[in-house]
Amino acid sequence: MAAVLSKLTQLFIQTIPTVIFVSLLYVILRRFFFGPLTAVLKKREEETQGAIAHAHAQAAAADEKVRQYEAAFQAARQETYRDREAAGRSVRQDREATLKRARQQSESIVSEAQAGLAAEVARSKQELQSLCQPLAEEIAATVLGSAGKGGAGRTQP
Repeated sequence: MAAVLSKLTQLFIQTIPTVIFVSLLYVILRRFFFGPLTAVLKKREEETQGAIAHAHAQAAAADEKVRQYEAAFQAARQETYRDREAAGRSVRQDREATLKRARQQSESIVSEAQAGLAAEVARSKQELQSLCQPLAEEIAATVLGSAGKGGAGRTQP
């Protein structure tokens, strides 16, 4: 057993440089390779998460701007409709006022014309009356005068 122990001790002593070399390699790799690599991967993960969060924030801001744009567009559209309706109402009111003035003018012209015609009719009736009376007297005198001459002429053969 002493031989086995001596052999094991000898093997252990031979492995000490390998263990030291592997331990040193582990420390060096961890410090100079895996440490910076892990740090870069963590930084990359953080930046990726930050970029994703930033993208979500920008998407939310863009959605908000779209809603604001649509609201402003809708308000502008309603304002345009109100302006158009007001303009149409103004045009209709102007047209109605113009038609009312035209009706009033035409009614006044018609009433003046009717009054003028009534006055002319009255004047014509009066003139006819004044002309008819002497004409009727002349006709009566002529008829009566010729009846007197014709009756006297018959009685005389």
